Amino acid sequence: MTAEPRDPDELRFWSFIDYAIDRVGREVPGVDPLAMRLVLTLHRAANMVVYDLESTVHRPRGWSWAGFRVLFVIWLAGPLEARKVAELSGMSRAAVSALVGTLERGDLITKDRDPRDGRALRLALTPAGRSVVTQAFLEHNTRERDWAGTLTESEQHTLIGLLEKVITRSTGIDAKQRM
Repeated sequence: MTAEPRDPDELRFWSFIDYAIDRVGREVPGVDPLAMRLVLTLHRAANMVVYDLESTVHRPRGWSWAGFRVLFVIWLAGPLEARKVAELSGMSRAAVSALVGTLERGDLITKDRDPRDGRALRLALTPAGRSVVTQAFLEHNTRERDWAGTLTESEQHTLIGLLEKVITRSTGIDAKQRM
C-alpha cells in the first residue's frame, strides 16, 4: 500500500486504488479491502484495454467501441434481429438502436424487417462492412496479442479460468446482467 498523498494532484490512475481502499477503510468500517481491490483493478484494467483498442484500431475508422461490438456480433453471428445483437454484444436495445443509423449511413450494415416477425429489425453486414470489419479485427487481434503477451500461455489460461469462475458465480449472487 502506498502512503496517502498530501495533494490530490499526486494521485494517478493506478495509485488511486491504494488511496481509495485506505480512505474507504477509514471511513466505512467492515469494508472488504481485498474484494474492493479486485473489482477496482479488474474495472480499470478492462477500461485500459478497451480504451487502447478503441483509440488505436476503431476510432481511426470512425467507430466507437460500441459500434465495433455491434459490427463484430453481426459479422460472426448475423444477420440477426437487433434485440439479439444487443444481447450478444452486452448492450441495451436502445444503444444498439442508436448505433444502427450511423452504421447504416456508413454503408456498413443494412436493416430490414425480419421475415418471421415484421415488427423486428434484422441487421446484416454489407459487403463493404464485412470487408472493413474483417480488416479491423486483424488489427484488433494484433493489439489483443500485445496485451496478452505480458503473460505466459499458462498464465493466460489461469486468468481466463479465474475470470470465468467469477462470471459463473455471478448467477449465484443474482447479479444484474444485460441479456
